[in-house]
Amino acid sequence: MLTKRIIPCLDVREGKVVKGVNFVGIKEVGDPVTLAKEYYTQGADEIVFLDITATHEERKTMVDVANDVAKEIYIPFTIGGGIRSVEDMRNMLLAGADKISLNSAAIKQPELISQGAKAFGSQCVVVAIDAKKREDNSGWNVFVAGGRIDTGLDLLDWVKTAVDLGAGEILLTSMDADGTKQGFDIEMLRAVNAIIDVPLIASGGCGSLEDFYEVFKEDVADAALAASLFHYGELTVGQVKRYLDERGIPVRV
Repeated sequence: MLTKRIIPCLDVREGKVVKGVNFVGIKEVGDPVTLAKEYYTQGADEIVFLDITATHEERKTMVDVANDVAKEIYIPFTIGGGIRSVEDMRNMLLAGADKISLNSAAIKQPELISQGAKAFGSQCVVVAIDAKKREDNSGWNVFVAGGRIDTGLDLLDWVKTAVDLGAGEILLTSMDADGTKQGFDIEMLRAVNAIIDVPLIASGGCGSLEDFYEVFKEDVADAALAASLFHYGELTVGQVKRYLDERGIPVRV
């Protein structure tokens, strides 16, 4: 089993890290560079930054964030949100980001995945997907616009398409689990993991050390992403890794 990764996620609005519950009650929790340095010190394997306002002006702010973060940490970091062209991708990578995350833009312009992979390599292109189980339990649909719009796309079909187009990694958020702190959506992760040969990042629902252990014990994801747990000091990355190491999960300690 390859080493499993622990990834803090930072939502950024107007240059500040913010957090809400189910996309509401948004409040500032800190400065992205300061938090990134803290998580780097704690032993994070990677960091994900998501621009949650995604305006043209905010992309310029995110370029500045990437520049500042790249000077302070020495682990890979990903930036997503509002990336709509190869030029946007290039600007973020030149500023210091290691990977670009595409979500809504990849659905609107699937060719952006292949263009990015061709220009910068598949390892730089992460496709982020928000999915929710259908009411008839027949599978999951893909949502965009912060979970407000049901695209009607079947999750497994879209994952296959994204990987075929050149996505080097999938960041999968379960809308059903998100904010519940009841654990990752193992069923959905297992279904996706079974059909891809690229790394899968689990997102949504993590509320305890046991939840990290469970997702890796089931071997349905290569990495686990969390936000509130780390931002509010409920757990440190180091605590998570020590717990996993003691329970036989391979992590970089």
